[in-house]
Amino acid sequence: MLKQTQQQKLLQKLSPQQIQLMKLLQVPTVNLEERIKEELEENPALEYGEDTHEDEFKEQEDFDAKTDSEGDEEDDFEPDGSESEYDNIDISEYVSDGDDDVADYKLRDDNYPDPDESNKTIPIRVETSFHEHLLSQLGMLELDDHQNAIAEHIIGSIDDDGYLRREVSAMVDDLSFSQNIDTTEEELRELIKKIQEFDPAGVCATDLKECLLLQLKRKPQDDEGVNTAYQILENYFDEFTKKHYEKIQKALSLSDEGLKASINQIIKLNPKPGGNYATLNKAESYVLPDFFIMNNAGKLELTLNSRNAPDLRISGGYKDMLREYDRGDKKDKRQKEAVLFIKQKIDAAKWFIDAIKQRQHTLLSTMESIMDYQREFFLTGDETTMKPMILKDIADRTQLDISTVSRVANSKYVQTEFGTFKLKFFFSESLSTDSGEEVSTREVKKILSDLIEAENKRKPLSDENLTKMLQDKGYNIARRTVAKYREQLNIPVARLRKEL
Repeated sequence: MLKQTQQQKLLQKLSPQQIQLMKLLQVPTVNLEERIKEELEENPALEYGEDTHEDEFKEQEDFDAKTDSEGDEEDDFEPDGSESEYDNIDISEYVSDGDDDVADYKLRDDNYPDPDESNKTIPIRVETSFHEHLLSQLGMLELDDHQNAIAEHIIGSIDDDGYLRREVSAMVDDLSFSQNIDTTEEELRELIKKIQEFDPAGVCATDLKECLLLQLKRKPQDDEGVNTAYQILENYFDEFTKKHYEKIQKALSLSDEGLKASINQIIKLNPKPGGNYATLNKAESYVLPDFFIMNNAGKLELTLNSRNAPDLRISGGYKDMLREYDRGDKKDKRQKEAVLFIKQKIDAAKWFIDAIKQRQHTLLSTMESIMDYQREFFLTGDETTMKPMILKDIADRTQLDISTVSRVANSKYVQTEFGTFKLKFFFSESLSTDSGEEVSTREVKKILSDLIEAENKRKPLSDENLTKMLQDKGYNIARRTVAKYREQLNIPVARLRKEL
């Protein structure tokens, strides 16, 4: 609550343009083109640099026609300065000679990639979504219109993992109120059973236990391992999830080989049957890097994705309109209104172009500082070489506000020869060693992960053992800190890592 209040106070101190600039900085590269498209649609004075001048001539003709018709309607031209609200319209900066190309507002720079690269079409993968796959199988059932509508509602209630987590009674109410379909819980359950026979196996289950049992039912029932696995899930599910294998083995009188065979059957099952199907139209499914870092014979080279450097400019047609107005001797009220409108649009276009340029320089400045700070990692890809680095370190180097660095780090990606990383990945707190040296907590996490990966899975290392091993390597670390890092790495406790 305190952080939110502080953020609100900060926003109150900023001008509307500064707030818009902050929002623009947060926009990922993959969404920047859409944001520019919105601005182009709202502001006709802004355009792409590669466009022809045909539209400009058309705009000029439309403007001339408009002013001519207005002149017919209003015979008396008002002398200059007669309308106080339109007095002293200064357009000198817009009509000065040699300003045709609006050089100060051109964004293309030799430091950015070839503009032709940004115009290349990105291939779009063609996919069938999980729910479309289920609906396509619905046609194989012999259902009347009433049942088909209910079945479609059931499929629509299945989540992306493949589970039906809604209560049957709630779905009965939904059908009644939203679709005016009267049904019963019994009818819904019968249709749910039919949908549970769809591919993939385990779909439409209400929980993990039912999902795994549905999959086992489709396996050969004459297999002893399958039958035992079914008994384990049906009667000893809690013991199985907690890996209390000794209790299961004793209760079912299983040999070591029999228990291992049954467990192997279970671990081959899919706990998320819907997870194998891609979801369409989700931008987060694609990671479009904002930066590229290449290692050229030991020299790191940073480039900004060309999509972050669009070639924008002020419409020449709008500037010509202002020149025509400036050359005219008589200026009526309607012409002045039109000129003020054009001037406002040009000002808005200039601000947007400047904001895009400032966004580019902020991104490059931040990434250059991160690259210099974590130079060894970008050269080797070894996480243990990463230095402790917090937002303030980069803010001090770039002379940017910490909140600005945070916005860049939380929403931008960099592609390296070792993979694509979110900038937030490079930030970490410090931990001291026996020698007093400060190392990155990410280095400690990497070593912790390596220790667990190399452990004997039949006798996994406890947090106490892991703590001692890290301390032996010279890291001053407490057991509770090891437990915290293990949880952050999504690694379960030793008992749950045990294998037969």
